[in-house]
This record gives sequence, C-alpha cells and structure tokens, in this order.
Amino acid sequence: MSAPRLESRQGRRAAHRARPSPTVPRPRRPPNEPGPPGRRPSGGLSGTALLRPALPAALLLFIAVTLHSGAADTLMRFLDFGAGVLALVSLSVTVLWGLAATDRMVLDTGHRLLAQAVHRGTGIAGLGFLGLHIWVKVAEGHVSSASAAVPFTDGARPGLIGLGTLAGYLFVAVAVTGAVRGAFTGITASRWWRALHMSAYLAWGLALVHGLKSGRAAAGWATAGYAICLAAVAVRLALRMREARRNSGELP
Repeated sequence: MSAPRLESRQGRRAAHRARPSPTVPRPRRPPNEPGPPGRRPSGGLSGTALLRPALPAALLLFIAVTLHSGAADTLMRFLDFGAGVLALVSLSVTVLWGLAATDRMVLDTGHRLLAQAVHRGTGIAGLGFLGLHIWVKVAEGHVSSASAAVPFTDGARPGLIGLGTLAGYLFVAVAVTGAVRGAFTGITASRWWRALHMSAYLAWGLALVHGLKSGRAAAGWATAGYAICLAAVAVRLALRMREARRNSGELP
C-alpha cells in the first residue's frame, strides 16, 4: 500500500474522531404549561392541609359523644372485671409458652425460637393488662394507691390484695431481668438470673390466688381453665426436672 493512501486513511479516521456527536435537542415546555406535580407552585390549600385541623376536631367530637352516650362508664365497668382476667390469662399463657420454649424432646431450634417470641409477646401484654387492672381499681376506689403500692397494707383485705401486689412486683422483676439477660454473664450471675426468672412461677401462683379469691366469684369455666393451666405447668416442670437429671447423669 502506498504511503499517500495510508496517510489519507489516517486523516479520515482522525477527522471522524474529532467530529462532535450529534445531540438530540430536548423539547422545551411551553411557558404556560404547568410543571411536574412535585414542583407545581401551591396556589391554595391542599387536601392534607385541610385535614390537619379537622382531625383534632373529629377526635374531640368523638370523645364528647362517647362521654355523653355513657360508653365510657360501660367501658370502665368492663375493665373493672375484665382487665384483671385478661392480665391473668396473658400471664398464664406466658408461663406455658416459656416452658414450651425450653423443650428439646419435641421442638427443634426454629420452633423454640418461635415459642420464645410468643412468650415475650404475651408477657408484654400481660404486664400491660396488669397496669390497666391496677389503674382501674385505684380509679374506681376499690383500693387506695398506697395499698396497691405497698403489700399487705389494705384495710379490708390485706392478705389477698397484698398477694396481688407482691405478684405484680415479681412479674415486673422477671420482665426486667429477662430484658437485660445479657448483663448476667458468668456462672454465678447466670444462676442469679435463672433464680430470678424462676420466681415467675411463684408470682403466677400468687396471682391465681389473688384473682380467684379477691374479687367476685369466678365462673366455672374460668376456674376449670386455671386448673388445667396449673396441671399443665406442673407436668411440664416435672418433665423438665427429669430431663435435667437425665442430662446430668443421675438417671440411666
């Protein structure tokens, strides 16, 4: 190939590289056409801005209608009896699911984690209902705030009310130690944590006596349900202790 032809090809390639690439012009929006919704200038109040003052007004109206219709009194009468029952049922379920979470004969790791999650959730619900139960009893004048705070100081029923107060403190202590379990490191601290957590069974027993004897007479189905829960906890505890002895080598 001759030198002039090679130089001409190289010159065309350099000119092609240096040639600017054609650009497609961006279409322009007419001046009177509105912009995108996010950039549109607000010329008036939007729907959200109109709803903001309406929501508190609607809430106040709902509260006024509720108080005028007597629904608040009906709710308080229900909570006067039902809050304690809901607390006891939730805490009973918490104890049962806590025992189920320790099972290694039937449940695998995933099932035990699920049982622990249910155990924590029902425990939180039980503490919430327990606080509501105490507030309703004090607000209705059934017990004084001092009797609810200090065990065995109630003038009419010091024993039964005191058992409920003591059970409440134990449940709170169990919940707090369960939430900060990571702070109990080491063999000695772990044993202290286990002892504190096992006091939930004592608290549950005290709560059963308080719930069945301190208020109005429980229905037959409620007493039967608590008896079944008590039997189930006793059987599961016996199986757990037997399994612990077997693992330690005391049983063949």
